[in-house]
Amino acid sequence: MSAFVPGALAGVRVLDCADLSGAFAGRLLAAMGADVVLIEPPGGSPLRALPPFWDGLPPADASVFHWCYAAGKGSVVCDPATRPGRARLARLAAAADVVVETGPPGGTLARLGTAHPQLVVASITPFGQTGPWRDWRATDTVAQALGGMLAVNGDPGGPPLRMAGLQAYHQAGIQAAIGIVAALLARDAGGTGQHVDVSLHAAVAAALEHVPGLFHQDGRVAQRQGTLHWTRHFRVGRCRDGWALHCTLGDWTTLREWMRADGIDDPGLDDPALEAPAVRQEQAERLFGALDRFAARYTVAELHEGARLRRLPFAAVRAPEALLHDPQLAARGFFVPLDHPGLGRRLPFPGAPFRLGDLPWRTAPPPVPGADDARVARAWGTR
Repeated sequence: MSAFVPGALAGVRVLDCADLSGAFAGRLLAAMGADVVLIEPPGGSPLRALPPFWDGLPPADASVFHWCYAAGKGSVVCDPATRPGRARLARLAAAADVVVETGPPGGTLARLGTAHPQLVVASITPFGQTGPWRDWRATDTVAQALGGMLAVNGDPGGPPLRMAGLQAYHQAGIQAAIGIVAALLARDAGGTGQHVDVSLHAAVAAALEHVPGLFHQDGRVAQRQGTLHWTRHFRVGRCRDGWALHCTLGDWTTLREWMRADGIDDPGLDDPALEAPAVRQEQAERLFGALDRFAARYTVAELHEGARLRRLPFAAVRAPEALLHDPQLAARGFFVPLDHPGLGRRLPFPGAPFRLGDLPWRTAPPPVPGADDARVARAWGTR
């Protein structure tokens, strides 16, 4: 039997008092080996009742949302609205290294670092702890909109479109986890705890790929371009049985010969000026129109394979469920089997999105409410 290898954050105690907007931060810390304890009210966290549900089963055991965000965490039932609950929460905070909270700016949990100087407190709020909007509320959609994601997502001339999933919450969770690890490193180097102030609004703005760069570079305000990438070298187009990402980068002569062989005999495509990528970038709409006509003759698999053989950077656009059978993800062991005790079933579960050398990525079933009451009281010394 191989020796046990602790995770990167083994020994770090995290008190997870976050709602939906901050749940991902605790999930990342738990996966890296921290002892993350989810503070749940009597009856369990509201996240347990969020859809979708596995096979339409009762939400108590079947919330796929809760599995994803609570995997690897422990659970302690504590009601901060009562005096015993507040006293217990205070004892847990005194024994913890990190608290993740999503309460109003300046709230009790945000001020815990004052009472415990070695504690790292990460506060995730819509607009941060300071500023004229600090007391405003926001959902993931509002944060996506005010942060700039929606403005550049959609068809030209059409309305802005919301990104799929909880992208604002995810970005805030990632940045909170990074800030927490940095604060722990600084503390271990002889410092004290820090207050990590994460704004959904700022997290979204910081995550935009090209918008700030274009503006700071030459004052351009990015516009919605549909499926045309902001570089104007990639666009999603139709094939016979689905969608593929077309590209005008790579060797233009090779692509042009392939198109000509399939009957796309547009004389304008033989202009020698098109050998320059900058010219192809300027004429993107016309060139992608020709590529759409070309790709419509192929299935997605045929187009992808033909481009691969010619070393052209095309790509298939896959449905999410196709990832379960992806050979690259299988070779890296991305999906791991997870035994869910509430369902009595083994299910494929997303594993490590990145690797830290040989350190493990922890994936465990979501906890039963209060399952770790006794363990935490004993291990954290908070009886």
